[in-house]
Amino acid sequence: MTSDSQAGPGIERLLANFQRWLLEGQFQRGSFSKYRGDEPSLQRMNLRPVQIKGRPHLQIVFRHATRDVTKNHPAEQAAAALRPWLGSGAFRHAVLHHGTARTEWMVTERGQVHARTVSAAPPQLSPAQQPHPGGEAPSSAKAAHNRAKHRYLSIDRPFLVELGVTTAEHALVPSMARKWKQINKFIEVFAHALKTSTLASATHLEIVDFGCGKGYLTFAIHDWLRHTCGIDAVVTGVELRADLVALCNAAVDRLGLHGLHFIQGDVRHWQPRQLDVMIALHACDTATDHAIDLGVRGGAAIVLCSPCCHKQIRPQLLQPHPMRPVLRHGVHLGQEAEMLTDSLRALLLESRGYEAQVFEFVSLEHTNKNKMILGVRRPQAGNEAQALQQVAALKAYYGVKEHCLETLLSAPGSGSVAKPDVN
Repeated sequence: MTSDSQAGPGIERLLANFQRWLLEGQFQRGSFSKYRGDEPSLQRMNLRPVQIKGRPHLQIVFRHATRDVTKNHPAEQAAAALRPWLGSGAFRHAVLHHGTARTEWMVTERGQVHARTVSAAPPQLSPAQQPHPGGEAPSSAKAAHNRAKHRYLSIDRPFLVELGVTTAEHALVPSMARKWKQINKFIEVFAHALKTSTLASATHLEIVDFGCGKGYLTFAIHDWLRHTCGIDAVVTGVELRADLVALCNAAVDRLGLHGLHFIQGDVRHWQPRQLDVMIALHACDTATDHAIDLGVRGGAAIVLCSPCCHKQIRPQLLQPHPMRPVLRHGVHLGQEAEMLTDSLRALLLESRGYEAQVFEFVSLEHTNKNKMILGVRRPQAGNEAQALQQVAALKAYYGVKEHCLETLLSAPGSGSVAKPDVN
């Protein structure tokens, strides 16, 4: 790397350079951080070039704590669009990638502006990386070590650009590396479940994703099923926040996708309907139970949940001997409530004809909401009665009076099984 540092180039000079890079097609991506403005929920701005009706535009994604807001500006107006966010000193740091270089820009506490342009030089190869004489191939061990990781999704898929996971040149945005890994892990889990389910040879699938948020995984499963597997998938994303629904549907329209749409709704008020796959990732507390119930009622062959929050069971828990010394600590009581809640959910799925697993979805280094419940419907009856006996035994041991999913599944029309007596 070679570096050329300059002090005090001024905001106007930075804006002029930025607009020139954008108009000349050199600008690749950028981000603004260290926000000090008046909007308490705003965290950062992500920038990327886009083409709208054949004309270059600047897309700005305002990343808030709970939502993203996207705005597009013609390239000729890019400098004017950024000026209010820089002139006020709202953002104190920026990184702009252009051509083979990047420009870092920052404002000090005294209001001084500093910029540095760093050019990328060709990487220096170690002796082990130098070409072999006569073009000999490296050893099989090295080849295996250097082999790219298998990904279920190609990084050049258009929806990744649209959602800001990759740049217009299909390079991974550094801040989205964890999201990219999560997307691929999700598709890997789903692909295995699909292969082992009664849907393995299906040519048409009805899928509902509750609490889909910005739709990263909703777009991903639709793209993988249609583009990679050639399956006629109809995927519905359900989200409570209207702005995210509008954002996702606008992306669907721009990409011209078929079989994918987003609607505003609350899983707790959703009416059961026939479906093949039910997804609910990070549905809070009993919203996960409502989603599982809708999957069971809808006849879903695959249920995929990543629970979030476990508030219902904790106030009911007794501290039975010899667990009392363990559960007297609040943090342990919370962990026990989480473990018990999800174990009961898995058993209740088994009582309705599913093979259920609870496992780590992604590493804790990526998110602390890393648990997944996977239910795959069995082709034949299994240990439904035994699962209900285990549910009753666990509830009796911990003093649990009511579990939301059990109540929902026991309601009329759910195909519930009579509860056994536990001695």
